[in-house]
Amino acid sequence: MPLIPEEPQIHESAQGPRATPASGRTAPTPRPVPGPRPAAPPRPGRPGPARPMPPAQRTPRDAAGAPKPGPKAPAAPPTPAGPQVQLIPASAEGALDAAEEAVDLLLDSGRAPGEVLVITTGDPHPWAAHELSFGADAYWAQHDAGDDVFYADASALDRAGTRPVVVVAVNGADEATGPALPLALGRAGSLLIVCGEPQRINPLLGAGV
Repeated sequence: MPLIPEEPQIHESAQGPRATPASGRTAPTPRPVPGPRPAAPPRPGRPGPARPMPPAQRTPRDAAGAPKPGPKAPAAPPTPAGPQVQLIPASAEGALDAAEEAVDLLLDSGRAPGEVLVITTGDPHPWAAHELSFGADAYWAQHDAGDDVFYADASALDRAGTRPVVVVAVNGADEATGPALPLALGRAGSLLIVCGEPQRINPLLGAGV
């Protein structure tokens, strides 16, 4: 029986799909998979992630010339705006009594008697009238001693010294009250108390209190 010739073998160079052993074939180039894009390098002149720089080496001259950190200076205290002004409404006839009550409250709150000066714009306080009967020198000597509450007439404010609290009894006419209030404000260290009618006092002080 004649032999049937074998079918021609397909060489590897022939066109068409070919199968190669897994160990010898080259893997096809993978297609890129969409994903997060790498951050583009920052353009010149635009902010970008700064690369940490190594600390600069300071020379002894730099270290000596650089100011050393120290404690912070305390903040400057606010400029005082002047004494506090308190108004106690009272009639001209009752202003002296209101001033006496204010003095009692001040002493009860812990104020020393020598810290209080009482000014009258009308009739003098009975204590002042009594002490002046022994002479002006003895009267003002008590003021200078500063041991007790001192009562003075508004006309004597130029001689009166500064005390922490000044109480003004507006028991006189506006002619005497007008000049007395600014002077009393200048004599008050921390508190000025004015006993009188608000409609008369506010314009004389130049502002509502």
